[in-house]
Amino acid sequence: MRPIQEIRAWKLNGFVMLAVHLALFALVIWLIYRGVQRSDLSSWRWVVPLLLLGGIGLNGFTLVQPNHGKVLIFFGRYAGSVRDAGFWWVNPLTLKKRISLRIHNFNSDKIKVNDLHGNPIEIGAVVVWRVVDTAKAMFEVEKYDEFVSLQSETAIRIMASSYPYDSHGDEPVSLRGNPHEIAEDLRRQVQSRLDVAGVEVIESRISHLAYAQEIAQAMLRRQQAQAIIAARKKIVEGAVGMVRDALESLSQQKVVELDEEKRATMVNNLMVALVCEREAQPVINTGTLYQ
Repeated sequence: MRPIQEIRAWKLNGFVMLAVHLALFALVIWLIYRGVQRSDLSSWRWVVPLLLLGGIGLNGFTLVQPNHGKVLIFFGRYAGSVRDAGFWWVNPLTLKKRISLRIHNFNSDKIKVNDLHGNPIEIGAVVVWRVVDTAKAMFEVEKYDEFVSLQSETAIRIMASSYPYDSHGDEPVSLRGNPHEIAEDLRRQVQSRLDVAGVEVIESRISHLAYAQEIAQAMLRRQQAQAIIAARKKIVEGAVGMVRDALESLSQQKVVELDEEKRATMVNNLMVALVCEREAQPVINTGTLYQ
């Protein structure tokens, strides 16, 4: 069975048809008056058909508000949609279903799921969406707003389990470290699930991300240890560069001639002074380096 595609319904200006109906009812009143005045039974035979026609025609008037639409159903078949705001007259025998075309926000609850490494995390997301195909939203799914919420939560779970919470060098993308890439991937996954409902995903982003409570403290200590290691690495790299520059400067300016043993001693002293966390305490040597 092919999916239903939205088509534009036939419609007329409602004010023009309102004038037609007023003229029709005025004609009915005149026929009644003429029949009473002249006792002309031939005038009465048009009254009932005209009243029936006018009464049925009144059901064709519909008001479409901005960013809303009306889906028309003609004896169980889709007859088209009216998306233009205004006062319209459509087929009076159709059933009119109102549907919102406004932008909606879906804010998911905090979902507990395992990341790529199996660590339990809590994640929540915001999905911004709107209906772009009224026929699919009305007929392809039972309740399109509930369908959006369920499919969005499913996409969030699958996306969260496809990435690590944090990168450790070998993972190029992580949930915490690459928010823009994660948001775009989430938008694509949600959109692929909502195409059947005629829904467009405008934006999606993570609104909450944290480790689960049972491992939060352990992961915090792990992050602190990684931060300390990274900081130590930067300090050592900087200290090595400073020692190299100092030795090269002493050699170029011929301040002092250092043999290998003296160079090693100086490197050791400079590295200790630069890398040590506490303030270095200088020791004055009144003799030689060999005493």
